[in-house]
Amino acid sequence: MDSGKTRSSLTEPAEAHGASLDRWDVAILAELQRDARLSNTELAARIGLSAAPTWRRVKWLEEQGYITGYRAEIDRRKIGLGVLAFVRVDAERNNAEATRALEDGIRALPEVVACHYISGAGTFELQVICTDLDAYSRWSMDKLFKLPNVKDLHTSFSLGEVKAGAVLPLGHLR
Repeated sequence: MDSGKTRSSLTEPAEAHGASLDRWDVAILAELQRDARLSNTELAARIGLSAAPTWRRVKWLEEQGYITGYRAEIDRRKIGLGVLAFVRVDAERNNAEATRALEDGIRALPEVVACHYISGAGTFELQVICTDLDAYSRWSMDKLFKLPNVKDLHTSFSLGEVKAGAVLPLGHLR
């Protein structure tokens, strides 16, 4: 460490923990998952660190890609999106070019709120939101089946949510 460094500069993220997360970073992530609208002052008070190092740590977490964005969670039913469908998409061909074209097509569909490569039968598992069953039926025929490389679809509908939300477990980081 450079002898010109002060004790207070030790709280800067890069010097405090290098490339890995420390307890302050984990605390910041936990608090921001609970309430991303916290002011920096409120966040600092909750984690027990002063405002300046807290701000620097949040900026570092953003720059390093740990924090990828901030958004409001909206109740889909309140805005008329009553149907949540899980759609397994079977691809016609499994080569890089055809798969990329299908991925690009899926990314362009706002009704698809999540998409994953899956093991077992099928290529992708989609989570799709629509207003109602008729809208899903029209959308799947007009949009999804017309994407390149789609061979078949298998759809299941959510009958009720037991747990939803994007709060990630952080216990393994402590």
